[in-house]
Amino acid sequence: FADALARTEVIAGALKQLGVEPGDRVAVQVDKSPEAILLYLATLRIGGVYLPLNTGYTADEIGYFLGDAEPALFVCQPAAVEAAKTIAGEKGCPRVETLGTRADGSLMDAVASANPFKDIESRAEDDLAAILYTSGTTGRSKGAMLTHKNLGSNCQSLVQAWRFTQNDRLI
Repeated sequence: FADALARTEVIAGALKQLGVEPGDRVAVQVDKSPEAILLYLATLRIGGVYLPLNTGYTADEIGYFLGDAEPALFVCQPAAVEAAKTIAGEKGCPRVETLGTRADGSLMDAVASANPFKDIESRAEDDLAAILYTSGTTGRSKGAMLTHKNLGSNCQSLVQAWRFTQNDRLI
């Protein structure tokens, strides 16, 4: 656990170094990996708003999401970086970084030179924490805005429903 915490702090430091500020949205379209989870935690740690995007989305869909959410940073798969930079440029997203499944990519390069961000940015319970886009089955996808209170409530509900204890280990 201590290693994951330390890695989250360094990724948070890299996000700060890349200019992500509290309230900024961070769009993420990467494959599942431990670093992807740590990126989520690091985004919340610095007060950013996490915007996960399915890896199956098309370029048009990504363009819509980036235009709608206006992220300060778009993190994509390394193989998709050129297309991502084009879309991000068209939609006004100022920065694109990459994250691969083997702790590789330009975000991890930034991590190598970042100072850990050991603080946790103070956020109110009604501050935005994440945006999850709906499937859009009855029209255009819409961003469901989740606050820190929403995320905390979800965690408490899962602990109660699934009877998690301090002996459980989850990822």
